[in-house]
Amino acid sequence: MLTLSICDDDSAERSYLKSLVLDWSARSGEGVSVLEYSSAEAFLFDFSDNPCDILLLDVEMPGMSGVELAKKLRSENRIIQIIFVTAFSDYISEGYEVAALHYLLKPVDPEKLFRTLDRAAERVIRDCRSTTLETSDGTFVIPLHEIHFMESQKNYVIVHAERDYIVRRTLTGFSDCLDNRFLRVGRSYIINLLYIKKVSRTEIELKTGEIIQIPKGSFEAVNKAIIAMK
Repeated sequence: MLTLSICDDDSAERSYLKSLVLDWSARSGEGVSVLEYSSAEAFLFDFSDNPCDILLLDVEMPGMSGVELAKKLRSENRIIQIIFVTAFSDYISEGYEVAALHYLLKPVDPEKLFRTLDRAAERVIRDCRSTTLETSDGTFVIPLHEIHFMESQKNYVIVHAERDYIVRRTLTGFSDCLDNRFLRVGRSYIINLLYIKKVSRTEIELKTGEIIQIPKGSFEAVNKAIIAMK
């Protein structure tokens, strides 16, 4: 069961979007619980007790704007799927900044929304996946979305996430538990493509500030993998 929130100051727009979401649920077979909010402040007040998987978010609202809300959410939550819904096309660059899944213009086309919700649901399921790491400090189960990159060091792999985990294992040994957001780069690295901020011919800069030196000839493969993820 997915939880989806609609945050829009226009009650008629909320009702319209809710009807489309319920149509999508019936068509796709995905169970969904829909919550409605008339302001960003109301959403934030309720979010800690009623977190959601997917957020349909209006950009321009009285008080805190949708963009401001999205930035606040992203500073604390990397996995909520944000879909901007607005009458204006001036904020597309803001969507990239907060890793919004998509940007839908009002009046929302049902088929475009359905396709976007299909993608959102897939990502929610993907982000539930985790892996088990056996270290000298104990056994840890961490979500895959928390992994920035993996680095091979002789007979060990350093898993760089919210903290570093040192595992006696090879990079190849991780292949069965990873998905298409991870790319093997050369002999020494597996990188989570969703954390990449910038790629040059010699290095990758991650959104976390980490810099990874990449082998000659890796640039094209990394770029193609990033494009394929979109």
